[in-house]
Amino acid sequence: MTPKKSKGIVTYLFILVLAIFCLYYIGTKLGQNSERTEYASVITHFDNYEVCYYELDLGTGDLIYQLLGEEEKHAYNVPSVQMFYEDTKNYRQEYNELHPDAPLVQDFIKVTDRTWLYSLIPVILTVLLGIAILFFMMKQSAGGSKYTTFGKANLKNQANTRKATFADVAGADEEKQELAEIVDFLKHPNKYADIGAKVPKGVLLLGPPGTGKTLLARAVAGEVGCPFFPISGSDFVEMFVGVGASRVRDLFDQAKKHAPSIVFIDEIDAVGRHRGAGLGGGHDEREQTLNQLLVEMDGFTGNENVIVIAATNRRDILDPALLRPGRFDRQIVVGYPDVKGREDILKVHAKNKPLGPDVDLKVIAQTTQGFTGADLENLLNEAALLAARAERLAITEADIEEATMKVIAGPEKKSRIVTEHDRRVTAYHESGHAIAAYNLPTQDKVHQVTIIQRGMAAGLTVTRPDNDDQHVSRNQMRESIIMLLGGRVAEELILDDICTGASNDIERATKTARNMVTRYGFSKRLGTVVYGSENDEVFLGKDYGHTRNYSEAVASEIDEEVKSIIEKAYSDCADILRANIDKLHLLAKYLLKFEKIDGEDFEKLMRGEITEDVLIDTPQSTDNSDDTPAPSISGEPAEAL
Repeated sequence: MTPKKSKGIVTYLFILVLAIFCLYYIGTKLGQNSERTEYASVITHFDNYEVCYYELDLGTGDLIYQLLGEEEKHAYNVPSVQMFYEDTKNYRQEYNELHPDAPLVQDFIKVTDRTWLYSLIPVILTVLLGIAILFFMMKQSAGGSKYTTFGKANLKNQANTRKATFADVAGADEEKQELAEIVDFLKHPNKYADIGAKVPKGVLLLGPPGTGKTLLARAVAGEVGCPFFPISGSDFVEMFVGVGASRVRDLFDQAKKHAPSIVFIDEIDAVGRHRGAGLGGGHDEREQTLNQLLVEMDGFTGNENVIVIAATNRRDILDPALLRPGRFDRQIVVGYPDVKGREDILKVHAKNKPLGPDVDLKVIAQTTQGFTGADLENLLNEAALLAARAERLAITEADIEEATMKVIAGPEKKSRIVTEHDRRVTAYHESGHAIAAYNLPTQDKVHQVTIIQRGMAAGLTVTRPDNDDQHVSRNQMRESIIMLLGGRVAEELILDDICTGASNDIERATKTARNMVTRYGFSKRLGTVVYGSENDEVFLGKDYGHTRNYSEAVASEIDEEVKSIIEKAYSDCADILRANIDKLHLLAKYLLKFEKIDGEDFEKLMRGEITEDVLIDTPQSTDNSDDTPAPSISGEPAEAL
């Protein structure tokens, strides 16, 4: 019999015994009430001296009696022999005195000892109920009840999970090389023991979400072929104190039994936050879990041939005790892939997808700067969905371009009714962005300008970077502010009014200017000093009563410097657009007629190769297959117009 069926039988048995006991109890109570009524009626005959004959069995309480003037005898079971005896002990004498001429009343006493059987019924039922409950609890304990396994680690079932290897990981060559040592140690531990080397006890994978940290951990386990114990940091934390620490102990106990093995803790920042950061002191459930994790990784207990791999995108909030050598000895940064890495990732995810002859993964990799592996996987999946929707047998370049724009900004909303006033405002707004970017040497090339609404933006100016530069210069940041303000400046120059559509542009420009002053030391007035903390994380207990590290006077100077940078950028942008006012009008008219322009035609327009004659002779285009994505976008919120 399987444990599942046995558990069901025990459950039904428990319910059955409980129901019998309840029915017996209820029946007994009802019987007692009924017996009281009938007993009172019988005693009434004795009180009226109407009984001329009766016979009582002291063992069973059965009473047989006959009334005066009747030949038929009546039967009744008295609820209590003692009580009946007390009520009728003088009846024979009183009856004979009251009826001297009548035959003497006779009473017969019998003894039939059967009351023990009735009295044992509740005892038997109670014993059976207790045995059933005990048996049920034992079966639950052996079979893994939720309550008895509360302190067990909530390990995920890996039986149906496909094994991953390093061949499935692309765009992370250096990261794989670092982890290859872990694989080699678990395969050949004696080679390292002979030379006196110790493998790292823990590996911490750091990086933004979607960069492949979990996939790397699975690939290590797949390469070794050893047991893999994955668990999330949030699985340790419960409302009951001590459960998290118990689950940590159980996790490492299981890993040691199956050594060599790999323990993978995803989102370790859920339990590894800096201790003493809450108002609850050091007896917080989360801190107890962290303490147990620290002990298991490098405490008094042995932890041989068990490698701990953890992943997080918040290294700044982890407790320092987790990061010291002996626990997480090696920290591997899994960052955004470069252009070669993006191409390799696209090749991996395009294996089972038919691609058209016009699809060049290298070009796609160049236009997706800042995309993670998860983003690229989603991009190809969206492109496949678009191709299937259009009933094509292969994915075309247009599908991938539209999918990229869809991932970045959302789908086109051509069905939305837009007034001519809003279209004109959007056209000049986006034209201001595009012309400012064209005339700023450090800014990326304009790849597409559109006034078709996508997502929350009423229009978009898309730029494409030429390289993967990681350093940003002061002049580049200053010119990016000028480009962001191009939409607002164009509105003021052409429409003699301004609208709320530039709110996001102003917010981004202000943030850039403030970072220039407070974080990067780009202000000559305030010097090469960092003002404030780069870490935006707020711990209520840790930072309670915390004050900023600069005075009110310095804060005032920071505000003035930020305002000065914005005003200078605004003035420079106005000069650029005034110098190109004809191009601004021409581009806005082009957008009002065709709704969008690609990078090649935009370059022609700025060089004077496209004139207003094109706007007269060329019919309006409705084809949307030329949408080309890019990671840098300047747009205005649709609801603001």
